[in-house]
Amino acid sequence: MVEPMIEVDDHGHIRQLRLNRAEKMNAANRQMLSELSLAYAEADRDDNVRVVVVSAAGEHFTAGLDLANVLGTANESGLNLTPAGGLDPWGITTQPISKPVVVAVQGTCLTLGVELILASELSVADETTVFGQLEVTRGIMPFGGATTRLPARVGSANASRYLLTGETFNAEEALRIGLINEVVPRGTQVERAMELAGLIADQAPLAVQATLRNARMARAAIEEEALGALPQELAGLLSSEDFKAGVASFATRSKPTFSGK
Repeated sequence: MVEPMIEVDDHGHIRQLRLNRAEKMNAANRQMLSELSLAYAEADRDDNVRVVVVSAAGEHFTAGLDLANVLGTANESGLNLTPAGGLDPWGITTQPISKPVVVAVQGTCLTLGVELILASELSVADETTVFGQLEVTRGIMPFGGATTRLPARVGSANASRYLLTGETFNAEEALRIGLINEVVPRGTQVERAMELAGLIADQAPLAVQATLRNARMARAAIEEEALGALPQELAGLLSSEDFKAGVASFATRSKPTFSGK
């Protein structure tokens, strides 16, 4: 029997979704991404659910995508990772649900982890958390919308630094630039996220959802053109020699040599 990679718990009007691949630093493979997408959709349909909290089992939130499983498999099968209707074929970073999402992170929060924060309303980080948007170090680019959402969240200068250098940064820096809402003592991030979710759940559900729709409508109008250009950009990168070099360096834990081809 295949173990679920997304654990689901209900706490009154709050649904907690927990990434559950701790032995792999919660690096997301195709099963996890599919299960998370389905869990979001189920929460959206459930009238009893007013807020979703996303957290993770183990010491790390997520090390990002399991490249060998997701990108490697996709390239071998010829699957287009950016089909019509979504830059993220699983719909977890580009198709937010109609209900607020609160994210609790700890340990490592890379690439996909940052994308999940950007697709949420509130986020809380354990003081030990390390963040990073590392795609340029692998010869690709973010394809969940970080190229537009990170500048919108943290400002153009801050976003450029981390998108273009692949540098990692700590929780205090994430708070300073506005990526997250709070930094809390180690091990208390889920408790605090649940407290914030409870405050939201106590409000009028229709008013909360209407507020989200209006805010997202304004954001979408700004992002539409930039996000529309992403699939073609990414497709070119996935067929480049630099992407192959980036994936190889990840597997061997060595510094890649990029040729620009």
